[in-house]
Order: sequence, then structure tokens, then C-alpha cells
Amino acid sequence: MSGVSEIERRYAPASLRADNDSRKIRGHAIVFDVKSLNLGGFTEIIRREAVERTLREALDVRALINHDSAKILGRTRAGTLQLRKDKHGLSVEIDPPDTTAARDILESVRRGDVTGMSFAFRTIEDDWHVEDGEPVREVLDMTISEVSIVTFPAYTATDVQLATRSLQRFQATGLSLDLAQKLHKTRMARG
Repeated sequence: MSGVSEIERRYAPASLRADNDSRKIRGHAIVFDVKSLNLGGFTEIIRREAVERTLREALDVRALINHDSAKILGRTRAGTLQLRKDKHGLSVEIDPPDTTAARDILESVRRGDVTGMSFAFRTIEDDWHVEDGEPVREVLDMTISEVSIVTFPAYTATDVQLATRSLQRFQATGLSLDLAQKLHKTRMARG
């Protein structure tokens, strides 16, 4: 099933850390194969292959503070943001600038006051199924435009609404919950 093309943002609990001996910030912006909290009538899982396009095409991803484009911490094209896929998820390493905003967020991360990350993406391909009577969206392919260190993870109504439109398209297919579950199990068995 095709996904939506609008930008969506998601929060992932992260083990952010700022190195004491350097100014780099490390963490995971995306955790693979873990079901999200309820995002407004559905849950979501980011599959391992979903980040491949961004890495393969070397997309120009920015690292921000709280999704604020005026507070840029790094950029892949500039070599100040490194993205790597590991067994846990999408690992990030940020070499922030010597700016007031960067110094402030470094201190907040070092102290443990800020521990979360978020990411912005456009869905290329997703798949919907039902587990325990609840819709589950699996993101299979996407383009990532931003990773962000966040104080409070926020799912704006617009982002939830966009994903909800995708849920409505799934429901409009007319698949019964039982048939959707059977199709999902068959797909999973095929690998």
C-alpha cells in the first residue's frame, strides 16, 4: 500500500549522550521494529529497510533542536551529521557548531535533562494490518529530511491527521479485519 507524501514527525526515546572529551552528540533517532505508542488511532513500526533509501541516496539530512530550522546542529552534506544503520536503529553522530544554541543543548544532554530524539520523513511505502483489533502501520520505505533533539516530543495535529488519512485509505480498501490479519500473516511467513 502506498504511503502519504507529506512530511511526518515521530519521536523515539533515545539514549542521547554528549561526549565529555569532545563536543559530539550521539544517539538513535529511529529505533527499528518497535511498536510506537498510539499515534491517534493506530500504532506504527519503522522497519529496518525503511532507512535504506536515505542512506543509499545520501540525502541531505539536517540535525536540529526541537524541529527548529533556525537551530541547526549539523548536516550530512557538510559532514557534521553522520547517519548509520546499526542493529538497534538509525544511529546519529552530530558535530555541533560553536553557537549559543548548540552549547545550550550540549549542556542539557550532558546533564540528562534532554534525552529524546525525533525525525521527520516522507513515506514512500507503508503497509497496514490489524493486531489485536488495532490498526498497525509498518513503514517500509521513506525519505528522512531531519533528525532533531527534542525537549518534549510533539505529534502535531497535522502530522497525526496526515497519517490518519493513510489509515482511512487502508480502511477504504474494504478488507475485513480478519482478512487483513490473514494477509499480514501470509506476507510475514513468506519473509
